[in-house]
Amino acid sequence: MDDSPDFFWVPPGYSSALSFDSVEIILNASHKALQSVKMEWDTLQIFPLTNEIANYFGIVEGVMVDTSGLESAISIIESGTIIKRESGWKLLSGQSEILDSPSKN
Repeated sequence: MDDSPDFFWVPPGYSSALSFDSVEIILNASHKALQSVKMEWDTLQIFPLTNEIANYFGIVEGVMVDTSGLESAISIIESGTIIKRESGWKLLSGQSEILDSPSKN
């Protein structure tokens, strides 16, 4: 995530954007309830706008395991803008929404 004042993200279930500080607080608080999280892009499209900015769209599939060992599958559709900084590519802005749970094979 890009920690600039330009950062914003609309997480699943939210109707308005959150700042970097708000997202950081939520992530730091929620990680205590999770034993592990594994996320992988199922589909990812990147649309370069310049050498330093690109838009992206994709679907992320994942499995979260809470501290009691309960596994939850999740599928998220996501889109946003990434920006190239000296330290690498960072999420500048985005939005995510949970899709129906993926089926287990």
